[in-house]
Amino acid sequence: MTEDLKNLEQEPQVQDSAVVEPAEEKAAKSAKSSKPKQNDDETIESDSSFDWDAYSDSMDVYSGSQRENYVKMYDDTLSTIAENEVVDGTVISMNKREVVINIGFKSEGVVSLNEFRYNPNLKIGDKVEVLVESQEDKKGQLLLSHKKARSLRSWDRVNESLEKDEIITGYIKCRTKGGMIVDVFGIEAFLPGSQIDVKPIRDYDIYVGKTMEFKVVKINQEFKNVVVSHKALIEAELEQQKKEIIAKLEKGQILEGTVKNITSYGVFIDLGGVDGLIHITDLSWGRVNHPEEIVQLDQKLQVVILDFDDDKKRIALGLKQLTPHPWDSLDANLSVGDKVKGKVVVMADYGAFVEIATGVEGLIHVSEMSWSQHLRSAQEFMNVGDEVEAVILTLDREERKMSLGIKQLKADPWQEIESKYAIGSKHSAKVRNFTNFGVFVEIEEGVDGLIHISDLSWTKKIKHPAEFTNIGEAIEVVVLEIDKENRRLSLGHKQLEENPWDVFESIFTVDSVHEGTITEISDKGALVSLQYGVEGFVTNRQLVKEDGSVAKVEEKLEFKVLEFSKSAKKIVLSHTRVFEDEKKASDDAERKASATATKKAAKKLKSNLEKTTLGDISELAALKEEMEKKSEEKSAESNE
Repeated sequence: MTEDLKNLEQEPQVQDSAVVEPAEEKAAKSAKSSKPKQNDDETIESDSSFDWDAYSDSMDVYSGSQRENYVKMYDDTLSTIAENEVVDGTVISMNKREVVINIGFKSEGVVSLNEFRYNPNLKIGDKVEVLVESQEDKKGQLLLSHKKARSLRSWDRVNESLEKDEIITGYIKCRTKGGMIVDVFGIEAFLPGSQIDVKPIRDYDIYVGKTMEFKVVKINQEFKNVVVSHKALIEAELEQQKKEIIAKLEKGQILEGTVKNITSYGVFIDLGGVDGLIHITDLSWGRVNHPEEIVQLDQKLQVVILDFDDDKKRIALGLKQLTPHPWDSLDANLSVGDKVKGKVVVMADYGAFVEIATGVEGLIHVSEMSWSQHLRSAQEFMNVGDEVEAVILTLDREERKMSLGIKQLKADPWQEIESKYAIGSKHSAKVRNFTNFGVFVEIEEGVDGLIHISDLSWTKKIKHPAEFTNIGEAIEVVVLEIDKENRRLSLGHKQLEENPWDVFESIFTVDSVHEGTITEISDKGALVSLQYGVEGFVTNRQLVKEDGSVAKVEEKLEFKVLEFSKSAKKIVLSHTRVFEDEKKASDDAERKASATATKKAAKKLKSNLEKTTLGDISELAALKEEMEKKSEEKSAESNE
């Protein structure tokens, strides 16, 4: 067959030189001679009697059977293809823009190089799949598409890759939220950021445009979503490396590692296939606010193994353990009572930690910041970063603990309390706090005192100190007692004035009547405001008025003093007794007048008794009857 094709190619060449050329000349001459002569203006008409088939047959040197045989042999050498069919082809040439592919058809197809971006290693001779879009376009060109061919076959290939756990190749097209978009068999698959590598990725853009190997890890058949992973390819290998590395680890072993990741709680170190963590507390003997103060990404470090867990593959590393502990190099002559300077590194409500040397800290408790006894926050005295001077109060080198104080830099105000704040002396103080029983005040920092509620006012009944003063206000006080041992002062405010009850004793005498206003009524009785700012107490029974009604708040009435107690500062009053006693006095006066009249009548009767006659006796009887009648009426009124 090959020889026949060669003959087919060679024989027309012989014909061209030996046969065809004379025949053409002969035909041309014959045509020329057969044409009638005509003028230039006349239209040339063809001779209908010319046998063109005979002319054509005169050029063919093959018989009909020979020609059919050769055509069949030629057709057998070509592939039979149909449009929209996916076939395999071979790359026969390529340039910067196009790839020429032979699919065994009578002509080759051209595919844009962009369709092979996912495969930058494409070369001549590679087998590729293409879709026949058209056997012949307007230019006679065979139209092929590699992208469409991949798309038609891709879904089956992706599912097959997942089932067989195959490694596939994909082209990373671009970034997206949470990861990358990967071209896999013409399908856009999602590559999560966490699945790109086993180590955290700081720059995703460096992966765009790369061709990498992946594994299909998840497919959503309903939405045609594909998730791939590059990390899965190397995890198995790394897992084996981890086992080998961990098997060789020993506590106290020093290794070199690279800073892989930095978090707020520590630093992850790559030990060559396995990661370890340096906790923030193991980075430095001093205080560290964030690991970035100590290390940087990709920095190489010498670390010591503190602990490891074979099961969970966790390795605890240390950096500060490679240097001596600062307490071991602390000045041996430093002792309690010495003054030191340092920097506040941590603040808490209960105190402040001061670093006097790298890794050596002391605590200043809030109670050692001021001689004041008030509960206060340490933030009121200092802040992080402040340079302070303090006195060493305790020092334990074995436990590596130290307590400091700053109030000791000042003199204790209680050392000379008797001379500075003698009993009876007057001072100005600041109200600090209230209790139900009194007011706590501060005369100066560290010197506090209590004003009992009973020592606030001579006259006013105070239920709570808030009725009398406010926190933060200044108040004048008198020192009543000193308790140096317990650091307490008993103070008074009302003692600034003379005791008005000495005067009240002569004003508010028992049975004296005074005008007052009811200010408050309770179940037990009412409070009445009297003159000079003094208050009296009235029981509810003694609030009944003359018309039988009960007095109300804000009524101004007259009250009679029933009881006065200077020591208890108590005045008991009554409104009812005011009109009752007046009526009683009136009745007593009337009875006294009636008794006097009776005595006079009896005396007169006695003097005239001797002169009595029958007529007189009858008059006397009538007078007696009249007097008895008056007596009965008065008795009845008295009973009412």
